[in-house]
Amino acid sequence: MDINKHIGKVILAAAGPGDPDLITIRAVRYLQKADVVLTDRLVSNEILDRYVNKLAKIICVGKQYNAEGSISQSDINVMLLQYALEGNLVVRLKGGDVSIFSNILDELQILADNNIPYEIIPGVTAALGAAAYAGIPLTARGYSTSVRFLTYYKSDIVTDEYWKELANTNDTLVFYMSSSTLDKVVAKLIENNIAPGKLLAVVEQTTTPLQNVRVMNLYEYENKFKGERFVSPSLVIIGKVVSLHEKFSWLASIETKENYFKAVNGNTDAITKIISEIGKDLFFPFSEAKTGE
Repeated sequence: MDINKHIGKVILAAAGPGDPDLITIRAVRYLQKADVVLTDRLVSNEILDRYVNKLAKIICVGKQYNAEGSISQSDINVMLLQYALEGNLVVRLKGGDVSIFSNILDELQILADNNIPYEIIPGVTAALGAAAYAGIPLTARGYSTSVRFLTYYKSDIVTDEYWKELANTNDTLVFYMSSSTLDKVVAKLIENNIAPGKLLAVVEQTTTPLQNVRVMNLYEYENKFKGERFVSPSLVIIGKVVSLHEKFSWLASIETKENYFKAVNGNTDAITKIISEIGKDLFFPFSEAKTGE
């Protein structure tokens, strides 16, 4: 791979939560001009088929919790850097919004440290897509005036004191990347006496043709849903506003275990080959500490 005297540009763009019609016009314009697209797993194939420049190189760099074949963040950083240094217009396409639980900081750091021009294009985050497509306003007069975006993928990221606050707040709670730990989330909230009037919704594969909304009382969860494996991606909404789903739901749920988004495909051999080729020319300085996962 050759280093071009003309440095390209990296576009950190959001694809939205699933429905290909929810991507922004600005993101589409860049995809139509892109030389290279590095795409997440949670990006609709329809977006890639409809909007990406037919001459562009598309590289799948998806990650999936506890799945073999996920691409490391350090490899993604190297590819962003190298393709930009070759003079390419590179689109880093992320599911949902680029700034909400998207690991954007590592990528911004490597680009800024190496003086690579970049642009950030926002999008519809999964919480807003799920709220709209499930008919659950996240804030509503008489129900909730605030909302919190949270994640709970390991036990040490939420303190006992904060669990008590979460159980007693009137804020709507939205948990990203937490369906596999939902048993623990519910147990902690019940342990801290969350009000019985607050309901829980799990929105599987939101805004896709396979969206499924499952609403339940937290105190019935253990008997009905404990140990359930929800389809990825799933978003969890907890609060009084969940009761509005019954009245305002407008999209029929599809009860299925079929996946709208493909699992990571073990693309690591192809990525290793790309990184190996890049390594022949990789003479520019960057901090290893800032490229790790």
